[in-house]
Amino acid sequence: MAGGITDTGELYSPYVGLVYMFNLIVGTGALTMPKAFATAGWLVSLVLLMFLGFMSYMTTTFVVEAMAAANAQLRWKRMEKRKEDDEDEDSSSGVSDSDVLLQDGYDRAETRPILSVQRRGSANIFEITERVEMGQMASMFFNKVGVNLFYFCIIIYLYGDLAIYAAAVPVSLMQVTCSVTGNHSCSVGDGTKYNDTDKCWGPIRRIDAYRLYLAAFTLLLGPFTFFNVQKTKYLQIMTSLMRWIAFILMIILALVRISRGQAEGHPSMAQLSGIRNLFGVCVYSFMCQHSLPSLITPISKKKHVNKLVLLDYILILAFYSLLSFTAIYCFRNDTLMDMYTLNFTNCEIISVAFIRYFLGLFPVFTISTNFPIIAVTLRNNWKTLFHREGGTYPWVVDRIVFPAITLIPPVLVAFCTHDLESLVGITGAYAGNGIQYLIPAFLAYCSRKDTQLVFGSGTVNKHLSPFRHSFWIVFVLIWGFSCFVFVTANIVLSESKL
Repeated sequence: MAGGITDTGELYSPYVGLVYMFNLIVGTGALTMPKAFATAGWLVSLVLLMFLGFMSYMTTTFVVEAMAAANAQLRWKRMEKRKEDDEDEDSSSGVSDSDVLLQDGYDRAETRPILSVQRRGSANIFEITERVEMGQMASMFFNKVGVNLFYFCIIIYLYGDLAIYAAAVPVSLMQVTCSVTGNHSCSVGDGTKYNDTDKCWGPIRRIDAYRLYLAAFTLLLGPFTFFNVQKTKYLQIMTSLMRWIAFILMIILALVRISRGQAEGHPSMAQLSGIRNLFGVCVYSFMCQHSLPSLITPISKKKHVNKLVLLDYILILAFYSLLSFTAIYCFRNDTLMDMYTLNFTNCEIISVAFIRYFLGLFPVFTISTNFPIIAVTLRNNWKTLFHREGGTYPWVVDRIVFPAITLIPPVLVAFCTHDLESLVGITGAYAGNGIQYLIPAFLAYCSRKDTQLVFGSGTVNKHLSPFRHSFWIVFVLIWGFSCFVFVTANIVLSESKL
């Protein structure tokens, strides 16, 4: 459950950590990026992609710094507890180790003595050895309002994630299986524009088929929300392997088509109307901050962790650029699908039926394995948000109410719309903006203040962000709040024109 101390897990080398982070960031969001590139123009898209990649890297270093500060304070609390026990062995304090670690952080300024760790000879007090999740860091460094805002932000983001997943699988199934020509999977990416009211099978319309698939998806995967599930090592290996085969296939097929002179794309340099969705897609596609504790903590050698993360971001930026540029030059703007894999289900693009079906159904396999994990994470965050120390939930609330409020809203959103580009754009632009920019900036600011308060102004965090000047925190905060205003104004103006 969020907010508690969890096992670090088996250690791995820095380069294995690099691969894990790459796999986490390059996910489903990358499949919606080519369409966003096409609608915003290649020059605007490239500039914004590079800038948002830089911003995401900066806030990643903020989270790593906050993790080190949190580890230091947990060690300091234990040291204080042991010191008290040594001084008064005969007295019974009645306070357990977990109570000390999870005590209310709002009155810390009044309860913690100010002393320097350097005097204790603990040079490695900022070493990241315990996995401290973002929820726990929020509880340590934020006040009550800040903690509630954190959970609100991450819950909205997870709802958006689930809505995207719930829509992506039925959309892929509908596109592959519905065809007015009767030749399944051959006319999906041929440029023909279908309406939701067009026929799919006999009297069944395409929108009906989509909702039938959505119902089947909910019935098959929804029950996992009511239980605890764990992502196995072999499931991770299988989904990662399928993802890389699919991405590499799409890049190679697009390059082959371009080299043969069959390219149809003529992308424009800039279209300001497409920036809103592009921004959300890019934010969503660089999202990793909420999972950094699970990724960074098990790395065996963290001396050059910031350089390692920078290398990861450079590789990801190059990969996104390659995928998007090959897409927008290979296909016409009006034929690019929200889910890029569906562009390769046309017989004229690929003659091998197995590859067409593999790419067309690729989101079905990968998303279906992730949906239960995200759902359980959201359910546990709901429980943490309303949890009161010492209290327990009734069975009905714990096993029925929380899973129900987790599952029903995203399914209803997916029932009402399957516009994946907008779903990804809105999720990234709002909740993703908060998780990727605002929360890390506030964590860095508050953790620096607490570190000076507890350990003295001369203490230096060994994992201090390269962007250590307070200017960068202010810059990120101004950027994050400006993005909220820009996206909201853009939506209002767009709706007013309709």
